Amino acid sequence: MVKINLALQGGGAHGAFTWGVLDRLLEEDDIEIAGISGTSAGALNGAALKAGMITGGRDAARENLDWLWEQVTGLEDTRMPDWMRAWLPDPGLVSRAVEYSLPYAVGDSVSRMVSPYAWGALYRNPLEKVVEAFDFGKVCADTGPALFVCATNVRDGKIRIFEGEQISTEAILASACLPTLFQAVEVEDPLTGVKEAFWDGGYTGNPALFPLFDKDLPDDIVIININPLHRDDVPVTPTEIQNRINEISFNSSLLRELRAIEFVQRLLDKNQVKSGTMKDVRIHMIADDPLMNELSVATKLVSVPSVIAQLKEAGRRAAGEFLHHHGDELGNTQSVSLREMFG
Repeated sequence: MVKINLALQGGGAHGAFTWGVLDRLLEEDDIEIAGISGTSAGALNGAALKAGMITGGRDAARENLDWLWEQVTGLEDTRMPDWMRAWLPDPGLVSRAVEYSLPYAVGDSVSRMVSPYAWGALYRNPLEKVVEAFDFGKVCADTGPALFVCATNVRDGKIRIFEGEQISTEAILASACLPTLFQAVEVEDPLTGVKEAFWDGGYTGNPALFPLFDKDLPDDIVIININPLHRDDVPVTPTEIQNRINEISFNSSLLRELRAIEFVQRLLDKNQVKSGTMKDVRIHMIADDPLMNELSVATKLVSVPSVIAQLKEAGRRAAGEFLHHHGDELGNTQSVSLREMFG
């Protein structure tokens, strides 16, 4: 049995890719998920997986993830027959169609000019109903994978990690709170005990890796990437520029932590740090950057059922390819060259 940690990025409806990855990993009986750090959609996926695992193991975890995304899409059954999938439009085309549609353009403009606080008594976070349905007795349980939820403190701009009994409806909503769309979520700060306002965790940890450095957790961290790290083309249109700004800002904290891990690995390799004084983690990544390069922030914010279904299938496919090429490296060696990444 190989034990791993999962680091689940946020990215709105693109979190369906993570759903697919998790669905495939849960089919592997020789892989045990020991810890999960999640932000935004990653936090929702992590909470659904943990609650399902405690309820009835791997099959129940997969069923709970299916339930979550059925709530997100509004569909009672997210499975799609092969014949229908073959006729679905390319997700990149759908993304551009949404991006240049009048309703999206109007909504995007309104979000830049009108504060979410302007709605007064009419305001309601659309995710609240979904998150409230989680079984927090299981989400917060001491058994099952250790779960860490990341959010950003609005006043001091620092990351906050919610774990154990600190995880609540408000904590998960805070982790997924985009400030131009949602009012800041108030929840008791786990560090100060004072009620604080929080925004999306992606600004400070997308996701945070450091909670997974705990000595009781395994050394392998599998990062499921939603936001592409690299784009070949320089963005030139206003929507392309805004999209790339979004990706860079939500990847910056992850890249900082990966650079720090690479630095520690170099120190350990050169015996400049005594072995055992710092955790020597092994980093792995599951991603589909070519697909994500075809998508944009439009399909993060607008849940398109066909794109959701295709993202899930892409996640399953990417996880299968990772297991085929790197499955034997889990528990043994790192499959991502951080030195090349930061060279």
